[in-house]
Amino acid sequence: MPDVSDFILKLQRRRIEGSHATARQTAELLRSVVSQTRMPYTNQAASLLDAVRAVGEQLIAANPVELAVGNIVRRVLHIIREEDLSSSAVSFEGLMISEKSDDEDDADQKGGPVLSAAAVAAAARSTLRPRSLQTLLEDGPLPAAPSKSSSAGDSEGKSKSDKSAVGKRLKHSVIEAINLLIEEIDDCYEDISEQAVEHIHQNEVILTLGRSKTVKEFLYAAKQKNRSFRVFVAEGAPRYQGHVLAKELIQKGLETTVITDSAIFAMISRVNMVIVGAHAIMANGGVIAPVGMNMLALAAQRHAVPFVVVAGSHKLCPLYPHNPEVLLNELKSPSDLIDFGEFSDCMDFGAHGGAPLMHVVNPTFDYVPPNLVSLFITDTGGHNAAHMYKLIADYYSADDLVIKRKSTSSN
Repeated sequence: MPDVSDFILKLQRRRIEGSHATARQTAELLRSVVSQTRMPYTNQAASLLDAVRAVGEQLIAANPVELAVGNIVRRVLHIIREEDLSSSAVSFEGLMISEKSDDEDDADQKGGPVLSAAAVAAAARSTLRPRSLQTLLEDGPLPAAPSKSSSAGDSEGKSKSDKSAVGKRLKHSVIEAINLLIEEIDDCYEDISEQAVEHIHQNEVILTLGRSKTVKEFLYAAKQKNRSFRVFVAEGAPRYQGHVLAKELIQKGLETTVITDSAIFAMISRVNMVIVGAHAIMANGGVIAPVGMNMLALAAQRHAVPFVVVAGSHKLCPLYPHNPEVLLNELKSPSDLIDFGEFSDCMDFGAHGGAPLMHVVNPTFDYVPPNLVSLFITDTGGHNAAHMYKLIADYYSADDLVIKRKSTSSN
């Protein structure tokens, strides 16, 4: 098995920065897990699901705040389920696929079983997906159905060979699908940026908060298409990521104005659009974003300014904010806010019966409810907040919302 413990240590120590890097490395790790999982003769899909679920549970526990880890684990589990359905449908490709008719004996006369609509759809998807050269070389031709004159021993041997071939095809199909997922993560900036000219027009004023690479690439793309616009950047205290973003935008030739966070309400009336990034997009269309984002969303709503969130599909989370698996916040070090040397006299534990009079709270995230979001722009296009659950349903299975290994104890 791959070195899962090393990756878990990186997650625990926050050595992987950003949802994009976290999602990509999680997908690569799970691809190695799938590749090195030994496939039994039966229940091949179940063995892959158990292996991914076991590793995924450890990864999520290592850093529950980084929701991209759980998102990718659930995506891979959904991939396994879909590929298993596709391979099951392909195994029946030599049989007759018939629809239910008024003649009850029609299926018996044709000698073919009636497959479900889901199996037919899965077979169609599998047919449209081209097989890789590696799969063609390793799998070889599909095993022929045993003839009636074959002996029982030959039938049993061929049955094991067929199951082994099916297991190989399933594993290769899952690995190919995970490779496509990694490509999707890598290409998300480009796919989102291609939509910039549809939303940013000439002589507009854009306001943003935080330092989102997705937002930065989105603005770069509009500039490259000869759009002339101005950007207001809130400084994003206490880490002041807005200062860094403003410098990066100026280097690209964008006219940029830095404002304090407290000036957002005063400046919002001059803005045509708010464009921000997200830490995660929840199933109800709510957004977990850098602290201060809810204040910005309220200001945008008050002045009827569109509030647009740009984020890759790997940030779509199938959970709701009230789910116990979701940690809406974590606290950063108070040293970002105050100098302990200057405030040491306010933190004298002995002078006030062991309890200091001064407390420092430094939250990392805000929660923006869906009613404050005007539009989501992902690598699949623009979406309304009310329809995000439909988009999320295409990526995840309801059986994988809670990542937990099945108990091995018998009832």
